[in-house]
Amino acid sequence: MDRCDVIDVLEESVTLKRPVTVELKGGGHFVDQPRDVVTADDGEWVKFREHDQMLVDDIAFCAPAEPTAASYNGKT
Repeated sequence: MDRCDVIDVLEESVTLKRPVTVELKGGGHFVDQPRDVVTADDGEWVKFREHDQMLVDDIAFCAPAEPTAASYNGKT
């Protein structure tokens, strides 16, 4: 998964207030809800509800923890 895709998934999760499944480059994984994605001088960071903040570059893969429900809300 490319870095920009990881950021897109995390930012969408922040907006929708939904948890994501995160796989780390070091081999660990967890499910948590991102609270914010922040750009700083030393890189882009994601702040989670229950885990420490981490560099986006340390994330190998992330995806919504739950599939989005099919809905016609907002479609005309």
